Amino acid sequence: MVPHLVTAVNGPLLDLEKKILDATPAIERWFRLEWQEHTPPFYCSVDLRNAGFKLAPVDTNLFPGGFNNLSPEMLPLAVQSAMAAIEKYCPDAKNLLLIPEGHTRNTFYLQNVSRLMQIFRQTGLNVRLGSLSPDLKEPSTIELPDGSVLTVEPLERSANGRRIGLKNFDPCTILLNNDLSSGLPSILENLNEQNLLPPLHAGWAVRRKTNHFAAYDEVIKKFAKMIDVDPWMLNPFFMKCDDVNFNEATGEDRLAANVDTLLAKMRKKYKEYGIKEKPFVVIKADAGTYGMGIMSVHDASEVKDLNRKQRNKMSVIKDGLEVHDVIIQEGVPTFEHINEAVAEPVVYMIDRYVVGGFYRVHAERGNHENLNAPGAHFVPLAFAHQHALPDYQAKPGTAAPNRFYIYGVVARLALLAASLEMEKTDPNPEVY
Repeated sequence: MVPHLVTAVNGPLLDLEKKILDATPAIERWFRLEWQEHTPPFYCSVDLRNAGFKLAPVDTNLFPGGFNNLSPEMLPLAVQSAMAAIEKYCPDAKNLLLIPEGHTRNTFYLQNVSRLMQIFRQTGLNVRLGSLSPDLKEPSTIELPDGSVLTVEPLERSANGRRIGLKNFDPCTILLNNDLSSGLPSILENLNEQNLLPPLHAGWAVRRKTNHFAAYDEVIKKFAKMIDVDPWMLNPFFMKCDDVNFNEATGEDRLAANVDTLLAKMRKKYKEYGIKEKPFVVIKADAGTYGMGIMSVHDASEVKDLNRKQRNKMSVIKDGLEVHDVIIQEGVPTFEHINEAVAEPVVYMIDRYVVGGFYRVHAERGNHENLNAPGAHFVPLAFAHQHALPDYQAKPGTAAPNRFYIYGVVARLALLAASLEMEKTDPNPEVY
């Protein structure tokens, strides 16, 4: 399904599409060489925003939780990519331990866990689920809407203290599908004989969005130079603001000043490209996910005039963690719609391969708002069959495969940035 695009026929994005398609051989070779230097994250999802005048990632998740939203046609590709990913770490892998999030009542999330298990079983692995909850003493079963059952078991540390597993189950690889927002569990530390994927410093207890977008800046400068486009077409401006306390209204003057600075930068770009939209920024917690701790702002004065409800919403994220550091990010409006509802593409990758994606659709949100909120639904992207095979004869902006190819290119740029980010923030750096 290709949603209706409200884009000027001669919009800047059409020029960008043409430049990317013309440079496809150079782009693919460039990616190939970059992956010889850097290790891609094990898996990843990227939220994109298509404004018609720019296309940019606004979030990169290293613990993607929506594999159940991919179309079934994409599963063989996901299995192939998972095989390539596993072979890098443990070529003779037999057992995989998957550690999911703790919210076992969210059936949508559990369907994602079930889909992940299905993918990895197809690669030839025995897959079992382990829980980080210290309260779980016995295996627990959870029934899914389709009648299938998941069994979650308590983790056990090996006698030598260097491995973890389950009762009568010793895995070669441990795959985290838990973003570690609430901290680094001691049971996952010092695993000297097993692969923990993604590594602990990918969890939100350590990771910061500003580090990711600083790495993305680096990647985009190189990429934009190669295809001869303005980096801004693919990159949202951002700034970091520390030591903000929304409940006590401290640090808000600095926050407002930074918002002003970023909006002024955006106005300059909007003027350069003749964009009539009103610029806005998105303020969000520098760590964390699930669409919490986020607000859109069109003017710096809005930061100082927050009501109690808005302050409460901004001050706490998942697991009740307080917000003190925020990223101020250029707002990228989305002009994609499905049946009149605002939509944004989310692209999924395993290893360095695009394995599918979906549109996050929200009928009650505007094109300037965060769509990752209760009430969102998902429509699988029509990546199927030929997402990597663009139609070079088509006029810019008319062919779905071309748009999805470009989404895949931008998502892989964010994936490469995540790879650089992980290298730079690794507490025990090795030679990569």
